[in-house]
Amino acid sequence: MTITLILVGRTDSKHLEALIADYKKRLSFFVNYNVVLIPDLKKRKNMDIELQKEKEGELILNKVSTSDFVVLLDEQGTEYTSTKMASWLQKRMNSGLKNLVFVIGGPYGFSPSVYKRGNQQLALSKMTFSHQMVRLFFTEQLYRAFTILKNLPYHHE
Repeated sequence: MTITLILVGRTDSKHLEALIADYKKRLSFFVNYNVVLIPDLKKRKNMDIELQKEKEGELILNKVSTSDFVVLLDEQGTEYTSTKMASWLQKRMNSGLKNLVFVIGGPYGFSPSVYKRGNQQLALSKMTFSHQMVRLFFTEQLYRAFTILKNLPYHHE
């Protein structure tokens, strides 16, 4: 299985980038993990929020194929503990799924067309985090899920 994380916009913190790169490297021992960056829209400050979400949505949907299982990281999504997330991930792998795609949208969320395409929504917390921090938290949680599945001494209950 391949796991892809689609991101809208660059991370402007070198410290966060370094931490994310560390977890991405760690993930490479468990799974084929790719990150796809969708650049910030040009002239987005001149766009209203709905137009911005629609334009970002078009770019997101261009990166997704019809056979992908798409999970939107959204504050209204399902919350899991780390062990439940690991179990959920194992079920996806056992199902023979080839491509699991997670999407972190822009600052205003997703367009209706992206919500319609998504197979599931996942929330990391009821709290709101910056999109920059969500990238790190998600990547770490994905790594944690694999260490749980492999019984490695990273996660403690």
